[in-house]
Amino acid sequence: MSDRGHTLTPADRGSLVLTDISGYTTYLLGTELEHAQDVLSDLMGIVVGTLQPPLSVTKLEGDAVFSYALDGACGASTLLDTIERSYFTFRERQRDIFHATSCTCEACRQIPTLDLKFIVHHGSFVRRDLAGNEELTGRDVIVLHRLSKNSAAEALGTKGYVLLTDECMAALGLDGAALGMHHHVERYEDVGEISCCLEDLRERWSAESERQRVYVAPGAASFERTMTIPADRPTTWEWITASEKRVLYAADDVTLMSPGGRQRAGVTNHCMHGPDVIVEHIADWRPFDYFTKAYDLPGIGRMHWTFELAESDGATTLSVRGEPLSGDRLAAWSELESDLLAALDHSAQGLVAQLA
Repeated sequence: MSDRGHTLTPADRGSLVLTDISGYTTYLLGTELEHAQDVLSDLMGIVVGTLQPPLSVTKLEGDAVFSYALDGACGASTLLDTIERSYFTFRERQRDIFHATSCTCEACRQIPTLDLKFIVHHGSFVRRDLAGNEELTGRDVIVLHRLSKNSAAEALGTKGYVLLTDECMAALGLDGAALGMHHHVERYEDVGEISCCLEDLRERWSAESERQRVYVAPGAASFERTMTIPADRPTTWEWITASEKRVLYAADDVTLMSPGGRQRAGVTNHCMHGPDVIVEHIADWRPFDYFTKAYDLPGIGRMHWTFELAESDGATTLSVRGEPLSGDRLAAWSELESDLLAALDHSAQGLVAQLA
């Protein structure tokens, strides 16, 4: 299509994400420039590295990273997993830098004052090539950047948070109230009133730091299956965790029983395989490294399986391990093992076929 001889660039739709280091300006102005720049460069590198993939980073904007995910590129859980993983890694690196340094300069002393916030909106935008760089334009891009100046920190009492607009929540199928998020409204003269949900990332960081790990280690497992998936880790993670993806190769239906629309520790799924229903409980969730599920199996009771991902040369090695069993539980497993592992192998073959 053209207008007066000019080709019109088609608009895309997707999630727009602005990641901003809170306290950046105050930190930069109040500390030694050379040391401050080194710290900020290190932390910014951590943020960029943990966002992509599955997000596409399009621009660095001083103290912020502008990225996006086209519709279909990643689901709600993977998007929120990416954001939380980025925040957790930022906090770990911030803590490590502070504890490792013996320097007494202000730049090093003030490292704990920095925090990270995420603004997430959903809408339409045009992607253009500008001097070899990708540029995103459109009203929703403007809305996203307006939201970088907000009152969320005052509402939550923390500078570490994620703000998701109602448009984003609806597009991703998320229920803010069920997920324990806070309803919030921002108002701007040019773009009007924007309703959104807030999640306290410092609270999430504290909860995850205290959560007990449930992990079946190599070497002591009742079984181990290892397979190579022709995709990177975030893509593989999306395909083995998202309900809408799993029904394409591994199950007739996957129903998320816990409210909110998001997979994470504490969630229960019902998986339909023909006339059979398999109940799986997510016991541990460490994107994009591993997750552990507990299955209710006859004669065994609850059995933990860990799914671990390791990436090399653009492909992912997926290892699945079952917890060690003994006594009557081991005897019951011997009767189920053949069928269950055959089903696991069949699912793996289906996944590879989808991604090949």
